[in-house]
Amino acid sequence: MKELPLSDVYQLLEPGPVVLLTTAQSGRSNVMTMSWHMMVDFVPPLVACVVSSADYSFTALLAERECVIAIPSVELAPIVVKVGNSSGRSIDKFRKLGLTTLPAELISPPLVAECFANFECRVVDASLVDKYNLFVLEVIKAWIDPGQKRPKTIHHHGYGKFVVDGKTIVLKSKMK
Repeated sequence: MKELPLSDVYQLLEPGPVVLLTTAQSGRSNVMTMSWHMMVDFVPPLVACVVSSADYSFTALLAERECVIAIPSVELAPIVVKVGNSSGRSIDKFRKLGLTTLPAELISPPLVAECFANFECRVVDASLVDKYNLFVLEVIKAWIDPGQKRPKTIHHHGYGKFVVDGKTIVLKSKMK
């Protein structure tokens, strides 16, 4: 074994696919890239996520308490990286990067048409925001694009490195 720098631990524990998070405040929508999230419960679906207080989306999420988690396929990876490398403070990322917004049914932030899944969410717990920037979201409406067959997701491994979903295996499970 060789010692691993503590700053590199996240590269090995990243829990899920890179997603896009949309917010809206004062009639202005924004989109950011996010990879620090995890399922907390199944019914209703609860997702914990970290949104840095330095991110432009943080203020809207804290104030409006709603967002969309949109899941892009690997084909969108270059755009996902550009979203993450730019700030909504200075540009309209949807327009600049060619992402299509669709109206959500229950909340103000938009869906992202190019993504194969979109989850409308409301903040149900912000008690750890001050300490860890951690929000707990409840998925209140979920959408899937049936036209995108077997999409592959990307997983962040730090410093511009991503892993793409690979081969699927099916093993006996007691979960339904």
